[in-house]
Amino acid sequence: MRLKSKRAKVLHEIGGKALLRHVIASASQIVAPHDIYVVVGHQAATVQAAVKDTGVRFIHQEEQRGTGHAIQTAASAVSDYQQLLILSGDVPLLKSETMARLRDFHIQERAAMTVLTAAPADPDGYGRVLRTKPDSPEVKAIVEQKALTPEQRTVREINSGIYAFKTNPLFAHISELKTENAHGEYYLTDMAGLLAAAGERVVALEAATATEVLGANTIAEMMDLDRELRLDTARKLMARGVTILRPETTVIDADVEIGADTIIEPFVQLLGETRIGEDCRVRSYSVIENSTLANGVLVRQGCVIVNSRIDAAAMIGPYSHIRPESEIGEGAHVGNFVETKKVKIGKGSKANHLSYLGDAEIGSGVNIGAGTITCNYDGVNKHRTLIGDGVFVGSDSTLVAPVAIGEGAYIAAGSTITEEVPPHALALGRARQTTKADWVTNRRAQADKSKQR
Repeated sequence: MRLKSKRAKVLHEIGGKALLRHVIASASQIVAPHDIYVVVGHQAATVQAAVKDTGVRFIHQEEQRGTGHAIQTAASAVSDYQQLLILSGDVPLLKSETMARLRDFHIQERAAMTVLTAAPADPDGYGRVLRTKPDSPEVKAIVEQKALTPEQRTVREINSGIYAFKTNPLFAHISELKTENAHGEYYLTDMAGLLAAAGERVVALEAATATEVLGANTIAEMMDLDRELRLDTARKLMARGVTILRPETTVIDADVEIGADTIIEPFVQLLGETRIGEDCRVRSYSVIENSTLANGVLVRQGCVIVNSRIDAAAMIGPYSHIRPESEIGEGAHVGNFVETKKVKIGKGSKANHLSYLGDAEIGSGVNIGAGTITCNYDGVNKHRTLIGDGVFVGSDSTLVAPVAIGEGAYIAAGSTITEEVPPHALALGRARQTTKADWVTNRRAQADKSKQR
């Protein structure tokens, strides 16, 4: 296996999701998911589990004996359809517009088989499509790379492995496929010759760009597709009014959405189904995954935000870690080296420095001093901390959950709070300070006497 990987090829990812999911997503734009059938063989259970949430159906190919055999296996499941589109699960850049164009051309030409082709700069490694005439849509043969004559090698038009078929002629002749080839497999490409010999119409349609129909057989080639897809994603976002500085340095997954007038700085990663509103700024080296940012949010350098929500005009960072299920309220500030987890921070509240806030609900207008910790774990269970509106928590405070701090209360700096604090109260939980005058002077004098002895 050229990928040198234990993982099924179609589950390798580009643009933040598996190759197969890209194909399913595009196909789902022209047909309902329940009309999409995935033929699974190698690592069938793993592949099926990875995409079952898309609503597609599955056909099991117990033996993997080539593309033609895969369609033979599918015959009973799809024979009631009048037309079929045959797609490849490892061609992720194929657009729904191209699928629709292939379908419409196939029906318009009244063809039994339509081959989607391309003309890359270097066709080496691909089978060639031979037309009856250069300007004719009709195909006389598809020839695999190994079987090409020297003259045929000059043909640049390649077979993409993507087809449209009229169902009845396909299944009337598919049993005629032979395994007389280097791999001993049933090739679907051979249907072109079989159908043409039977007097059926076989035509070809060239894709708008060769890149769209190219697959990948090595990790390096797959990363070429990844780069192409991510740059295409960035171009689409910029066309909608998003500024992406140095887009070649960013990692933006295919399903990310960003509003107009937002600025994305270099070396940012936007992953999964992240949604970013308008007029935001995400500064360099931040990573945002499956999170939602409302309008006007500022994410300073080096932040990590995962499975969380940031409301309008909030400011995050630098170097904040917003862990899953955090909700940062409108205009709130979460600053330098602050970590949150399962926390709800209210409107206008601030935690600007060096704090851990976990399993907590914090009201609006709250000030969390530097070094504050909500101690949420007792070694067995997690507990919640409740902090009311307008509370002031002094620096280096430790709030031992479960505990509630009432509205408008003050927590003195350096306190350990283990009991409920009533509204508008001052709570101190620290040892009384003792100051011994001249202690240092006396100690040094005693040390000097010891040296003189």
